[in-house]
Amino acid sequence: MRDWWKQWLINLGWSQSLLLGTLDIVLVLALTYMILVIISERRTLWMVRGFIVLMLASALSNRFGLPLLNFVLEKLVIGCAVAMAVALQSEFRRFLEQLGRGEFRLLFQPDRLAIPKSDSVIDEIVEAVKELSKNRIGALLILETTGPIDERDFSVPGVKLNAEVSKELIQTIFQPKTLLHDGATLIRGSRIIASGIILPLSGRTASRQLGTRHRAAMGITERVENCICVVVSEETGSISLAERGTLNRPLTIRKLKESLEAVLSPTVDREAVAPGLLSLGRQIGGKALALVSRLLGLPSTASRDKK
Repeated sequence: MRDWWKQWLINLGWSQSLLLGTLDIVLVLALTYMILVIISERRTLWMVRGFIVLMLASALSNRFGLPLLNFVLEKLVIGCAVAMAVALQSEFRRFLEQLGRGEFRLLFQPDRLAIPKSDSVIDEIVEAVKELSKNRIGALLILETTGPIDERDFSVPGVKLNAEVSKELIQTIFQPKTLLHDGATLIRGSRIIASGIILPLSGRTASRQLGTRHRAAMGITERVENCICVVVSEETGSISLAERGTLNRPLTIRKLKESLEAVLSPTVDREAVAPGLLSLGRQIGGKALALVSRLLGLPSTASRDKK
């Protein structure tokens, strides 16, 4: 009887250790998945993969008792973490905002695919900007890319329009004597959603040549990553394009059209880097079940199906 209890306690300790190890792996996978969801673009995926490789190498060096190598790798991991926090500050800002708002479900949801705009819509926008630039009429357009913008990111939401995009309507909105010309205009797909929107200004130090519209374009693209902004200067008529807090200026009409087509064209591949959470859970569950069955000497699901 004593031997049975002793064996049971040993098995219990082994089972607890296996459970904690499995939980540790699942939590690391969940954290990795959240990082991939935050990044959401393939152009920065290799940097994240390199950071994960460094972390794994640091853990293995500690496991195998290599103190000097572990010391060097730990310092590299810390340095890379700081560099990533600076390079991906908008993504981490969104992560912290969602965490603070309690929107935990959104942390595990990949970004939606790009909202494509047809060539005719892009042409209408480009023609409107061309005329506004020619007549030196200031304008600020917000174009959504991968999903709707939360109105809480605006200082003032503006006036809802929900009208079809046309060059005539865009030019009319920004005429100096209209009530909505001072704010920004939000375009979603082929619709003008709202005008007269007041945006948060960028806190970055900018050139004195840049006015309020340029700082507002930088501010909203710093805060919200799923949009770009087109700015027309009232003083010079120059055209600028803001993306992720960076202002690209001055642009020609041809360069503006190429840039919009590169971001908004339906043919552009903007595939999410993270798979669906449900499919990821099924994959992890299947692998874990197969591992437990192998450790306990139980027949696998495939073997049972064959029988």
